[in-house]
Amino acid sequence: MSKRPLFDFDHPFFDPLWRRVVTVAVCMLWGLFEFSTGAHFWGGLFCGLGLWAGFNFFIQNPDREGQGEDK
Repeated sequence: MSKRPLFDFDHPFFDPLWRRVVTVAVCMLWGLFEFSTGAHFWGGLFCGLGLWAGFNFFIQNPDREGQGEDK
C-alpha cells in the first residue's frame, strides 16, 4: 500500500501560479479573520496551513514557476 501525503502540493491543479497564490492568500486571510473574531485555535490552524502551503509552493519548489500556465 503506497503512502500518500495529506496534501499533494505537486498535483497538476496547482500548476498555474495564480492558483497557488490564491490558495495561500485564502488560508492566510481566513486565519486572520478567525483571529479577529477571537477564535485563536482556528486562526492558528489556517495561518499555519497558509504558511505551510506558501513554503511548499514558493520556497521548497521554486522551479515550478511558469509551468502549466492557462492557455
